[in-house]
Amino acid sequence: MTLLGACFDVDAVIVDLDGTMVDTLGDFVVALKLMLADLPAPYRNHQVDRATVSRLVGKGSEHLLSSVLSLCGGPVSALEAVYAQAWPSYQRHYLDINGQHSMVYPGVVVGLQRLRAQGLKLACLTNKPTALALPLLKAKGLARFFEMNFGGDAFERKKPDPLPLLKTCQALATSPQRTLMIGDSSNDAQAARAANCPVLLVTYGYNHGEPIRDVDADAFVDSLEELTPD
Repeated sequence: MTLLGACFDVDAVIVDLDGTMVDTLGDFVVALKLMLADLPAPYRNHQVDRATVSRLVGKGSEHLLSSVLSLCGGPVSALEAVYAQAWPSYQRHYLDINGQHSMVYPGVVVGLQRLRAQGLKLACLTNKPTALALPLLKAKGLARFFEMNFGGDAFERKKPDPLPLLKTCQALATSPQRTLMIGDSSNDAQAARAANCPVLLVTYGYNHGEPIRDVDADAFVDSLEELTPD
């Protein structure tokens, strides 16, 4: 299937990380469990699993932590103080286990190799904090494919706001109309639409528990191996 050449005439590609290139649910679950164990009851007694995390990831670590803490049954008035304790604990534990419970999706390496072979500029843009994203890309052997990488704290706002895409296009010296966004969720699609970037979504990632093919996108692929030239 010659999907890329047939559907998109672009100079650069922006690629999401979690749920698009790497299945990181295992890392999230382990880090969250270790974080909750550091907190007082009822937080330390709360259980998290892959299904819950898959519905909550994608809008940044801050949103993930707030959402998980809200599910624990503690008083609303205590959430701010608990979050202040949870955030450094989460970061510490995630850094310790980063990449140990995650895997690169099948077809990702081949897909990235094909994009590079076409002379396209590549950038990774994720809502994951930069301090967690860069080590993961290096650990999984993916950093070599990208000319630049931007985490969720690189800009004033995160996806689904279009600002990160527009800023990344500026850094790549490409126009949004000729810069393809590849992601796995409505966050990526909404940001791309607002930035006037074409958007392609993978079908295997995390989309807040909603059917991915219901999202407004230009194309869908079951594997990045489908990204072949004409």
